[in-house]
Amino acid sequence: MRAKLAAALEEASKLDEQTRLATLRLINAAIRDRLASRNAPNGEDVETPAETSWDADVMQLLGTMIAQREDSARAYEESGRLELAERERAEIAVIREFMPRPLDEAETKRAINEVMRALGADGIRDISKVMAALKSQYAGRMNFGKAGVMVRESLCKKAKIDAE
Repeated sequence: MRAKLAAALEEASKLDEQTRLATLRLINAAIRDRLASRNAPNGEDVETPAETSWDADVMQLLGTMIAQREDSARAYEESGRLELAERERAEIAVIREFMPRPLDEAETKRAINEVMRALGADGIRDISKVMAALKSQYAGRMNFGKAGVMVRESLCKKAKIDAE
């Protein structure tokens, strides 16, 4: 991920792609901020995280950046500032290049069922456990807003069936 980001930054700089370059710099700054927040209170560095942990954190960060830009684009459109909305959408496109392919609805349902089965989730009280497991396994690949609704529906149906 780091190498891909560095290569994209270099290429955008060489090709003088201003929007892409600015977006890549924003991504780098956000990642640096995230890593800086891991420093111990006394200023010493905490152990460098495992690559998989780092990638999951970065995926979550990129997902947050996309959500922020989608909200901004919507607000700009509603206020008639279409040029700013278009710029936000251009930034979203650049950020998405570094995200893994998102799961479709069928894959999301399958992942939810697998996690519920693995955890033995059988009631509405297990929503937080299921969502935590999904977020750790599918960071950046799953829409957790929609997944939360699906988990709630699945657990409610399961609890209803078990009650009968």
